[in-house]
Amino acid sequence: MNARAIALSLLLACLPQATYASADAFTILILGDSISAAYGMPEESGWVELFKQRLQKQGDYRMINASISGETTGGGLRRLPKLLQDYQPNLVIVELGANDALRGQPTKLMQENLSSIVQLSKQQGSAVYMLGMLIPPNYGRKYLEQFHHVFKDVAKQEDIALMPFFLQDVATNDALMQADGLHPNAKAQPQLLKNLLSKLPASALLIAEGESH
Repeated sequence: MNARAIALSLLLACLPQATYASADAFTILILGDSISAAYGMPEESGWVELFKQRLQKQGDYRMINASISGETTGGGLRRLPKLLQDYQPNLVIVELGANDALRGQPTKLMQENLSSIVQLSKQQGSAVYMLGMLIPPNYGRKYLEQFHHVFKDVAKQEDIALMPFFLQDVATNDALMQADGLHPNAKAQPQLLKNLLSKLPASALLIAEGESH
């Protein structure tokens, strides 16, 4: 059995077997905001499309990008049940929270929403991977700390993998950010994919990287 087959078997073994008709049916759902919706650039330049291209070199994967610019954790939660029903994903990647902060929403509500997103996904039989965010210091130290801890707390309580700061090595590099200072540009997308893969569970990482790892 090759490395890709072993990796996929390990990932599937952790989840209800009824979810999978075959290895060829592996479906990934991206539930995100503008960062994952390729805001300000052609869709094919975004990290989701780059991830899709990499995966398709390894086999038959289906990537569902349900990301919407301006989306909040509450909006993602409301849309999730139908997305789970329609696509029955094997893996849900959650990239939400920044717009909650922009709207000044309570971090407690954000945490409740993220926890519900994870729980609903697990109930459907999906593995969950969360991409965390940081916010600028002008929000105030207390809110900043509470916001950052939401992702850590949800990941710990729900026992899921977490990339603590998805924009690591991007947000502080002006050459990789759009003029608004909020959104990564097209040049940043390979780094975002690198960040995602850096904390993706080992079994799924082998799938993404191919048989040479």
